[in-house]
Amino acid sequence: MHAESHDEHATQTVAHVEHLSRHYGEGTHRVTALSDVSIGLRRGEFTAIMGPSGSGKSTLMHCLAGLDRITAGRVFLGDHELNALSDKELTRVRRDRVGFVFQAFNLLPTLTARQNIVLPLDLAGRKPDPAHFDQVVASLGLGDRLDHRPSELSGGQQQRVAIARALITKPDVIFADEPTGALDSKNGLALLAYLQACVRDLGQTIIMVTHDAKAAAHADRALVLFDGRIVDDIGRPSVESVNAALARLDA
Repeated sequence: MHAESHDEHATQTVAHVEHLSRHYGEGTHRVTALSDVSIGLRRGEFTAIMGPSGSGKSTLMHCLAGLDRITAGRVFLGDHELNALSDKELTRVRRDRVGFVFQAFNLLPTLTARQNIVLPLDLAGRKPDPAHFDQVVASLGLGDRLDHRPSELSGGQQQRVAIARALITKPDVIFADEPTGALDSKNGLALLAYLQACVRDLGQTIIMVTHDAKAAAHADRALVLFDGRIVDDIGRPSVESVNAALARLDA
């Protein structure tokens, strides 16, 4: 982030921000969501973004994913500087380079699991790579569920369809927003194991916003935000190390 050129930096990182700030509102109503944040996120790594409500964790994810415009600083996704792109270019980068897994799944009820999975490719006018489709479906155990609609699937199966949809475009990075928030502990643990497998077996990069120390302990790295700043960067997080970092915030 300091002396190296952007080109050298881009080979190690899939996304990074430099002196990123995000304010909402004006004057006395101005709220600072992020304040002078600089961080690089490494390719092929599972990163958890943590912090109490209002710490800026969702804002950071939205800025990294190009879903929110920044106030100051720079945001890079791969070799694209997001804040320098037009709305049309930004839409294309999000469509081609980014996968999303939301807490509410966001599956279309009238489409089968197969149709939901390939929807991002359909929207881009692209055909699925059959080998990649088969690999994703097999790795998530969805082979016998492809012709079912979401209402015919369990919560855990719907969540796996959502992960498959995020993986199908071979994105540079997958953003997962509180992905275990609506799941019971058994399905939540299964989902986290699938995300780990995506990183380990498919070389995927995942950035997950969570408030759950148990979820963060599945990641390779946990970033802790407080009042719009990164206050901790924990390698190989455990439930204990994450809870200790959060306890320091209360102190």
